[in-house]
Amino acid sequence: MTNGPTGRMDFNADIGESFAGYELGLDSEIVKYITSANIATGFHAGDPDWMARTVSLAVENGVGIGAHPAYPDLGGFGRRNMDLTPDEVSNAVTYQVGALAAFAPARKLQHVKPHGALYNTAVRDADVAEAVVSAIKAFDPELIHVVLAGSQWEEIARNHGVRVARECYADRAVTPQGTLVPRSQPGAVIHEPEAVLDRSLKLATTGRVTAIDGTEIDFSADSICLHGDTAGAVELAAAVRNGLEAAGVEIIPMNELIKPAGND
Repeated sequence: MTNGPTGRMDFNADIGESFAGYELGLDSEIVKYITSANIATGFHAGDPDWMARTVSLAVENGVGIGAHPAYPDLGGFGRRNMDLTPDEVSNAVTYQVGALAAFAPARKLQHVKPHGALYNTAVRDADVAEAVVSAIKAFDPELIHVVLAGSQWEEIARNHGVRVARECYADRAVTPQGTLVPRSQPGAVIHEPEAVLDRSLKLATTGRVTAIDGTEIDFSADSICLHGDTAGAVELAAAVRNGLEAAGVEIIPMNELIKPAGND
């Protein structure tokens, strides 16, 4: 396990969240600045056509391909919690990871990062985290598990001996405990480019972040996420990428950053 900033960072974004004739986000622009893409797999957004297009877009830009599985909540964009059993969570993750892998070159993905309520539930519910980790590991033990840095979910994944990328957010506020501030609360999503860049630089160079109450907490991470549906996402992505590189941070895909399992 890596402790503290290393001068190297992955930069990921949630893309491929269009559906049928409705296009959401500016994926073709954002993909120019990121190194890893979390592609919607149909349960909260996306569909087979958009999955195929988004995989091709990632390949064309040399971006690592990852599945972005969610609860089956298309109407709520996957942001509403659902009372699923661990088996149901496992099956939902397996189904979605398999669907995206079918579109990927050689049927291989770089990583898996759950979306929305499934992600947040895995942070606080050990049974859900266990189901998510076990399903991904069973599908492909070499896949990288993207987890919230410092969470019990990270610990569960490491206990499974899998590859783990600790994630932080450029555009989301965190609590003093290191969890994401719920979107229903004021200040949960950060839109100001200068604030987003400042947070990203602090995370990448010091391994610390300012929580929503103003306190500073340790938050060492391997990957910074920017949401593709955040207002001004393209401008934010450019600012973060250029700012980090100007500060001497090397931006590389997580597959180059995270060692294979067992090679600590």
